Amino acid sequence: MNRFVFLAAFLATCGLAQAKDSFDAPTASERLEAAHKAIQAKDWKKAMVELQAAERDEPRNPDVHNLIGYTYRMQPNPDLPKSFDHYNTALKYNPNHKGTLEYMGEAYLMDKKPAEAEKLLARLETVCGNKTCDEYQELYKAIADYKTKK
Repeated sequence: MNRFVFLAAFLATCGLAQAKDSFDAPTASERLEAAHKAIQAKDWKKAMVELQAAERDEPRNPDVHNLIGYTYRMQPNPDLPKSFDHYNTALKYNPNHKGTLEYMGEAYLMDKKPAEAEKLLARLETVCGNKTCDEYQELYKAIADYKTKK
C-alpha cells in the first residue's frame, strides 16, 4: 500500500511540475510581442525564432504569417519566395488582413511587379478606404516612390 501512496504522490508531483512548466511557456501573443521588439531592433534571427514558435502554437494565425513574411522580406538577404508563401497563408486565413495586403504589395515592388502591388492597393481601398487607412497610405506612397525611381 505504501508503494501505491508513494507512486500516486510522485505522479501528482510530476503532473504539477509539468502543469507549472506549461503555464510558464510564452503564449503566441507574447511571442508576437517579442517578435515585434526584435523586428524594431532589426534582430531578424530572434524575430524568426519567436515567430516560428508562435506559428507552432497558432498555425492559422494571420498575424504570425504576416510577420514571418515581413521578416523574410526585410532581412539583409531577402527571401521573397518564402515571404510570398507566408503572405499568401495569412490571406488564406484572413483575406482582408490590411497589414498583409500592404506588406505583400511592398514585396511585389521589391520583385519589380508594380502592377501586382497596385492590385493590392485597390483591395486595400475596398477593405479600409483611402483617406484614413494607414496601410493604404503606406502602400500608395511606396508605389509612388517606386514609379519616381524608374
